[in-house]
Amino acid sequence: MKKFAIAIHAGAENLKKSEVSPEKEKAYRHGLSEALTAGWSVLKKGGTAVDAVEAAVRSLEDNPLFNAGKGAALTELGENKMDAAIMDGKDMNAGACSNVEQIKNPISLARAIMDKTKHVYLTSDGAMDFAREQELTIKPVPYFQEEERIKEWEKQHEKEKKKPEARAKMRVDTVGAVALDMEGNLAAATSTGGLTNQMNGRVGDSPIIGAGTYANNEVVAVSCTGEGEEIMRSVLAHEVYSLMKYKGLSVQEACDEAVDMYKKKIGGDKGIIALDPNGEVGMVYNCNLMFRGFRIGGDDPVVRIWED
Repeated sequence: MKKFAIAIHAGAENLKKSEVSPEKEKAYRHGLSEALTAGWSVLKKGGTAVDAVEAAVRSLEDNPLFNAGKGAALTELGENKMDAAIMDGKDMNAGACSNVEQIKNPISLARAIMDKTKHVYLTSDGAMDFAREQELTIKPVPYFQEEERIKEWEKQHEKEKKKPEARAKMRVDTVGAVALDMEGNLAAATSTGGLTNQMNGRVGDSPIIGAGTYANNEVVAVSCTGEGEEIMRSVLAHEVYSLMKYKGLSVQEACDEAVDMYKKKIGGDKGIIALDPNGEVGMVYNCNLMFRGFRIGGDDPVVRIWED
């Protein structure tokens, strides 16, 4: 059987192990396993890398534990505004959307933009109009209004009212996947609910090709998570690509170097998952944890949260 592989992430945080109950950790691991299986099953049946990353990310978007889709953070206006991107390493085609609301699976909107328009990126009202044209699933606002996210928003909202310069640090998570299919094609997908109490109109790194998402069959597929402003300024996903292409680093070496490359100038919490054409996985994060997992061919799945 030809080699195939998938890796996923569901955000990187500075939570301490003592802050996560055994029940919550079990739920996180179950959610990661479900998403990993959703993408891996597509590949096992001979499906495309693009289909696999979309399936994995849709699973994570449907899980309220993670900051995408149903679990999206709330903006300063108390709204759920979501961003997503997908990229096909075969032809380097890509689709992205930002500032969309009520879309059950923003990653599928990004996929539709890639497959059915002449553009790469649609935002706000235009993206919503296109979603309706494509008859994508739209959910009522309460579907996205998770109690835990509302509490996080209330806490951050009050903090920033007292100290306006306070940055939105909570819920910097993002979800994503990278895959290699049996035909040797790579793909990457990333989706996010943004930062808690972010300014109206703010867009993070996830839908920015080369920042939060990138794929090229010749070199690597990459999905990033962490603080979006810092990831955009460091063009993080493309740095992994460049380090591999021009410096000849392995996928893990490139991830390790990229995450620290601008730490003196830019800093910020960052996490990276990457996959090369040989099915080698690279993963790195510079904070306390990254929700992550991978599965290569018929090997057993691996799901991790801490530095274990």
